[in-house]
Amino acid sequence: MSKLIITAALTGAEATRADNPAVPYTPEEIAADAYACWQAGASIVHIHARHSDGTPTQDGDTYEQIIKAIREKCDVIIQVSTGGAVGMSPRERLQPVYRGPDMATLSTGTVNFADDVFMNTPTDIEAFAKAIKAQGVKPEVEVFDAGMINNALGLVKKGLLSMPLHFDFVLGVPGALPGTPESLMFLRSQIPRDCTWTVAGIGRAELPLGAMSIAMGGHVRVGLEDNIYYRKGELATGNRQLVERMVRIARELEREVATPEETRAILNIGRN
Repeated sequence: MSKLIITAALTGAEATRADNPAVPYTPEEIAADAYACWQAGASIVHIHARHSDGTPTQDGDTYEQIIKAIREKCDVIIQVSTGGAVGMSPRERLQPVYRGPDMATLSTGTVNFADDVFMNTPTDIEAFAKAIKAQGVKPEVEVFDAGMINNALGLVKKGLLSMPLHFDFVLGVPGALPGTPESLMFLRSQIPRDCTWTVAGIGRAELPLGAMSIAMGGHVRVGLEDNIYYRKGELATGNRQLVERMVRIARELEREVATPEETRAILNIGRN
């Protein structure tokens, strides 16, 4: 197996400090959290931006502040979200891609998202893929449902994505594939053998699917964006605590954790 890549999803667009007081909002808080997770063993940080009151924003200047603050502290790989928050326009969602990140997410389909709909039309998906490619940013294909894998492979045929792809299986979102071992095994069986993959288990699925992915040779995403609890009824003290748990599990399973430089080699990520 390759070394384990741990991604820390620090903030997201949904959870607030009313849900967990440790959720970071400001660029300084997000950068401090990124540094703490890098120290703990994360090689990628997945970034959303917030206004000071906690509401989500895709403002390019705010992302630029976050990226600059993180790079002043450490060499962790910076992955920005192009998902933003439900209801944002495609143009709004694309802003952070132009601020020099290492990676960007690319959702390749529309999916029910609790009481909302996360809309990604074929035209918008192609526009996102073109923008990410033009900026020399490494895409991570976000998969909430199985059809999104075929959509991504269709973009490869059109020359908008390059093989091997890197997938993130997001499991447990209400309205999408459930956070079960069966879902993970099925999605893993659908991607080409030379592609890499990570799993983001939502809520209580984070721990079991993370441990399963480590054993299967996949990679892991954890963080307050996906799960605000450490265990049932006990809020996580922060993103670092969730990263540290995955590092301990990896060590018990005798799988080494990748550094940012090793992650760049595994995923073929350049520098921006």
